[in-house]
Amino acid sequence: MNNLIFAVAAVAGLLVASPACAQDTASVADQRLKALYDEYWVWQVADRGSIEGADGDLEPGATIPSSTAAAHRARAAKAAEFRDRLDAIGVAGLSPDEKVNAAVLRAVLTAAIEDARFSEWEMPFDSDSNFWSYWDARRGYETVEEYERYIARMRALPRYFDEQIANARAGLNRGFSVPRVTLVGRETSLAPYVDFADNPFWKAFEQMPARFADADRERLQLAGRAAIAEAVVPSYRKLRDFLTGEYFPTARSTLAAEAMPDGKAYYRQQIRQYTTLDLSPEEIHRTGLQEVARIESEMRAIMAEVGFDGTIAQFTEKLRTDPRFIATSPDDLMGVSSYVAKRVDGRLTDYFGFLPRRRFTIRPVPDAIAPFYTAGRGGLDACQMNTHDLPSRPLYNIPALTLHECAPGHSFQMAFQLEQGGQPKFRRNIYFSGMGEGWGLYTEFLGEEMGIYRTPEERFGRLSYEMWRAVRLVVDTGIHHYGWDRDRAVAYLADRTALSRHEVGTEVDRYISWPGQALAYKLGEMTIRRLRSKAEQALGERFDIRKFHDVVLALGSVPLPELEARIEAFIADGGQGLAGVTYD
Repeated sequence: MNNLIFAVAAVAGLLVASPACAQDTASVADQRLKALYDEYWVWQVADRGSIEGADGDLEPGATIPSSTAAAHRARAAKAAEFRDRLDAIGVAGLSPDEKVNAAVLRAVLTAAIEDARFSEWEMPFDSDSNFWSYWDARRGYETVEEYERYIARMRALPRYFDEQIANARAGLNRGFSVPRVTLVGRETSLAPYVDFADNPFWKAFEQMPARFADADRERLQLAGRAAIAEAVVPSYRKLRDFLTGEYFPTARSTLAAEAMPDGKAYYRQQIRQYTTLDLSPEEIHRTGLQEVARIESEMRAIMAEVGFDGTIAQFTEKLRTDPRFIATSPDDLMGVSSYVAKRVDGRLTDYFGFLPRRRFTIRPVPDAIAPFYTAGRGGLDACQMNTHDLPSRPLYNIPALTLHECAPGHSFQMAFQLEQGGQPKFRRNIYFSGMGEGWGLYTEFLGEEMGIYRTPEERFGRLSYEMWRAVRLVVDTGIHHYGWDRDRAVAYLADRTALSRHEVGTEVDRYISWPGQALAYKLGEMTIRRLRSKAEQALGERFDIRKFHDVVLALGSVPLPELEARIEAFIADGGQGLAGVTYD
């Protein structure tokens, strides 16, 4: 009897003590994890040669990080070391917030390790992005020190470009290159930089603050001229000669990622990295075909609404060539985008409880890259609209594009996460395409509910943009897994969307040269919409769209499985919003 009482008492004692023990365990594990990712952050800042500002933002330092194969392999080895230490901590003992941080850290470290497995640095550019753009400052700096660091980076360009040329040459030699068909005319992005006169690098020196001392102004401008003449111009000329004389003529003629060395494994790795989901090319292709069929049905409904009797391809061709939808000047296009952004401002409080204070502007895509750039790109300080070749930028697409890139898409998303998320420093510059681009596409759909689309053509433009992302699932896997040629991919995209012929061509080249990235948009958006429907059904009248959106964005950029886990918790807690935010 006494033994039984003792046993019951012991169990009772365990029950009482368990929460405290669990809390202590979580606390210890949390502390170990925080120390690990803080160390990782310090290493990252040092490796990049960056300068950490008082607000935690990173500013470019006086150097450009090494891009040699040895440097990349050393970074991968360091990432493997960090991942081993992360594994030693384990997940079970972590608090909910730190479990998310651990998942993000693991994903980032794994990406670095996997990239090294395939020596991804040996293909250091594609038809959309490259290593030679954005080194010139768009405007003047605020301090003498910033100008000195800018000049130092200009002086580092010859070494950095040489490293990238060596990487690209190594890729060429083993058949790991950008497909030749996507490279036609790409050297034009180098053209502004190969001459001293009107060189974009000089712009910052024309905009020096008036408060600078005359001696500093003269010294910096003299050093800037010398750096442009002695480092910048020779570097861009050497790179141009390498690309046009060696790389472009000998780049591979095949298109598929799976046609490259260890291509099947490489393509699967790219799918995992960009979508953060473990899906096969066959699964993704089937999903794409299903989405294409669904969206076609909605497109035909709008065609019937406007009394058009014909095929989707005929209707999209009619829209492309209708002069009503062609801007007469860059300002016309920018004006439509700006007005859409202001109409969105009028609806934000209906869909978000927390509104970031940070503002963004809308800028044109720089002339040097505009001919081959996407229609737009979102960022914290600015979203960009491409005003090159205005007939290829039909105005009925601008509302959807603005929602995606500006607000409540990427610019809004980045400001929200900066001000509300409270993530550790190491997460501030991490971006998972599945989550980020999924959100951007979701906001295009949200524009329907917000009343942003005012005409059947604008609603068709929105569907065309959704179709564009659904077609990507078919085309990307078609090219890289099923062996489609470029003409088949172009025809498939052109016949099903109202994108201009120019955009169709640049987009297909992007998919060819950047395997897997384009899959993230639709798969991410489908995940967000599925989770929203699940929460609406589970919570019923307790569901508040503002709380749902706030919870999604406050999570920050994470792998999609982490978003799913967070919405499961949102449902379990009855649909609670963010602490400190008032929901009337």
